[in-house]
Amino acid sequence: MEPIRHPLALHDLPSFITPPGETDRMMVVTAIFLLVIVISVGVIYFNLHSLPERMSHRTNQAQAGVVAVLCLLALFTHNHMFWIIAILLAFIRIPDFETPIHSISDSLKRLAPPLAPTVAEAVGAQPATSPAASVEVREG
Repeated sequence: MEPIRHPLALHDLPSFITPPGETDRMMVVTAIFLLVIVISVGVIYFNLHSLPERMSHRTNQAQAGVVAVLCLLALFTHNHMFWIIAILLAFIRIPDFETPIHSISDSLKRLAPPLAPTVAEAVGAQPATSPAASVEVREG
């Protein structure tokens, strides 16, 4: 049994035109396609926005925190200058001055002779029997 057509309708209707009361397959396919495209573009956008942050974390650079903050600022403010600064910082390697300085200070601590006790240590080491005894501090 063929559906009843309007007398003015063409005999050869396109397949995407549906009779009344049926599901519009073309609209469902278009909605699914649009949803997939929007999600894909969003994923690509977020991956592109986090590119400087991922670059700086891979190389363990000291400025990784600054790059991460700049990427977030660029994402939420839509100011592209923050993202450009972040990617430039991710490419630049700032030399690590902190590790050699800590190594030098640790070596000096090991090489230095033990220091004489300070006044506070000397007072704390003596038994405090009377107020007059705690005032006397011998240096030597």
